[in-house]
Amino acid sequence: MKNEDIQQRRSGILLHPTSLPGNHGIGDIGPELYRFIDYLHKNGQTLWQILPLGPTGYGNSPYQCFSAFAGNPLLISPQILIQMDLLTKHDSTPPKFSNKSRIEYESVIAYKQKIIEIAYRNYTQKADPTLEAELNNFIDAHGYWLNEFALFMSLKKANNMKSWIEWETSFKKREPYTIAKWIENNTYDIELFKFSQFLFFKQWEMAKNYAKQRNVKIVGDIPIFVAYDSADVWSNPDLYFLDDEGELLFVAGVPPDYFSETGQRWGNPLYRWDEMKKNGYEWWVKRIEHNLEQVDILRIDHFRGFESFWQISAEEETAVEGKWIKGPGIEFFKELNKELGKLPIIAEDLGVITPEVEKLLKETGFPGMNVVQFAFGDDNDKYTENKYLPHNVVQNSIVYTGTHDNQTTLAWFNNLSAELRKQVLEYTESSEKDIVGDLIKLAWGSAANMAVIPLQDLLRLGIEARMNTPGTTGNNWEWRYSWNQEMERRGKEIFKLTTLYER
Repeated sequence: MKNEDIQQRRSGILLHPTSLPGNHGIGDIGPELYRFIDYLHKNGQTLWQILPLGPTGYGNSPYQCFSAFAGNPLLISPQILIQMDLLTKHDSTPPKFSNKSRIEYESVIAYKQKIIEIAYRNYTQKADPTLEAELNNFIDAHGYWLNEFALFMSLKKANNMKSWIEWETSFKKREPYTIAKWIENNTYDIELFKFSQFLFFKQWEMAKNYAKQRNVKIVGDIPIFVAYDSADVWSNPDLYFLDDEGELLFVAGVPPDYFSETGQRWGNPLYRWDEMKKNGYEWWVKRIEHNLEQVDILRIDHFRGFESFWQISAEEETAVEGKWIKGPGIEFFKELNKELGKLPIIAEDLGVITPEVEKLLKETGFPGMNVVQFAFGDDNDKYTENKYLPHNVVQNSIVYTGTHDNQTTLAWFNNLSAELRKQVLEYTESSEKDIVGDLIKLAWGSAANMAVIPLQDLLRLGIEARMNTPGTTGNNWEWRYSWNQEMERRGKEIFKLTTLYER
């Protein structure tokens, strides 16, 4: 996608593929995804925003993945595998899931692993030369990350999915002889993990091409930091602040603020930016390039970390004690531009933003984010100056009613104090009959080039449909919708707004 395309007036919906409906326990890259793309096209939406597509680890968070490059095998569609003649309907019969509106991850993981193994066994027995050539081409093109990832996952499997820091020393430290012997003796598992990645990316490429035919641009998402328990850290320890044993020296997070007295200690390893700079930020160049092959526009989470990041000693249990360390700044983005050209990137610039971060954002030219839920506050005299209010939103930006980390807008409004509810109703000139719809209308009518709403807000859903509660590990990333939740009615409404405000 060309950089200038993000300057066009557009609108769309935020929905992660896991939230799609279907009978296989979790949304996937199958027929329901194509149906959703058709839904967007039919109702005039040209943006579909998703969360990171990587293989999720503990807590099932797409922001804590085993790789910054790999895809999530849980998203592989059994129905497409049947079309590829790699599964039979009998092979793909799912277990009975008790709740179609929530993902039961433990059962889903076991089911998807089983059908991928069957598909691989069928592939090896069929000897399809066309598919074999496709697989070999994929392995050749993606070997720079795929080989290490498949090796890493084969070792995790053998270690009962324990973090690599808990492996035997020879594996933890990647001693050449030990690794070579492992590869020699575990070819089947390693090739199986490569095959599962081939399936994921083949199915995703098909879906992306379909979206392109329907004039739907996919907005992807990557976190600035990677997970400690990842192939990236294990295979490139010199790029992170680790000691000689691989233990963390410092971790990422944010300091105490209005939302948290102890801040947020994320636990991700911090980059050695000085080391990355030595080879022109090669790892980052490959990461951005790889992600932009899967999506049209890319949102980078925690953009402010490129200007300064909060460094916390790994020994600290909270984020209270830490210090700001300068990031790579504009020179980093100049290097990316030199290698990849002008980039279609959205900068997540929410939270407490300093003049230095604002300067960096302006220098990059990336659009920032506005969230309508953040537009109202207790300071009645100054709340109308809030930059998130739709009438204050600038053109080079993207406006949301809420994000995956917020309550749904209906739940947010219902939980406001009486004074803040009054503010919202006065600003929108609304009754409480459809406050969510009125806020969507204001977002769509704003000057922002892009406007996006979570599907939960389009459907006027409450707290039961929240996607994630930051700082918690239970009941997150589980929500799924169904087509009988007023999808047709709400689609017609958003089509009218999109036509009215020329998006």
